This record gives sequence, C-alpha cells and structure tokens, in this order.
Amino acid sequence: MQRLAHIALLASLSALGTTAFAFDNGQYENVPPDIRAWFKSVMAPNGVPCCDISDGHRTNYDFHEGSYWVPIEGQWMAVPERAVIRDRGNPVGEAVVWYVHHRGSIVISCFVPADAV
Repeated sequence: MQRLAHIALLASLSALGTTAFAFDNGQYENVPPDIRAWFKSVMAPNGVPCCDISDGHRTNYDFHEGSYWVPIEGQWMAVPERAVIRDRGNPVGEAVVWYVHHRGSIVISCFVPADAV
C-alpha cells in the first residue's frame, strides 16, 4: 500500500513539474473572465489540475472502440479514461485536450468533450 502511495505521489509531482513551463504571454488577454476561470478550475478525475488556458488545446475528436480519440501533432491518439472529464461543463463549445511531452511520448492529462455537462 505504501508503494502505491509513493507511485501516486511521484506521478502527481511529475505532472505538476511538466506544467511549470506553461505561461500566458498575452495571447489570451481577450478571453472573457468566465472562460479563463473555467480553464483554471478544470481538474483531472484524480484531482490534479489540468493547467491553464495556455495548455488546453481546442480540438476535434471522434469516439470509437469505446474511447475518445483526438488528433495531436498530426497523429490520432486514444484518450485514456483517467483523463476524461465529464462533470465540469464546457463553456467553449469545443472539445479541449491537455497534454505534455514526457520522455519522448505525448501524455494526455485531461480531455473535456464538446458536449460535457
């Protein structure tokens, strides 16, 4: 049990560490306050913040094989169930995916479908 807690802690710290480079350099200054607040408040089902507006990418998506799929950097990827957020609503009306590059791979940390309620 202690090993599982240790692994969970390392995963959380890793996720937080990879988001430290995100910043808003003015490209989002015209975003309405309610949308900005929504981006800042979205959390993954495991309680880790998805990040901020600078990290969320509006995206197309598909649903097949029992999973959501999103195009990231020219490649369709399955969204892990642990990343799907269905209970935060979606004020932008488009799907949003948060991902990071980690050790040569793309890791999807959060996904909100366009029709989330």
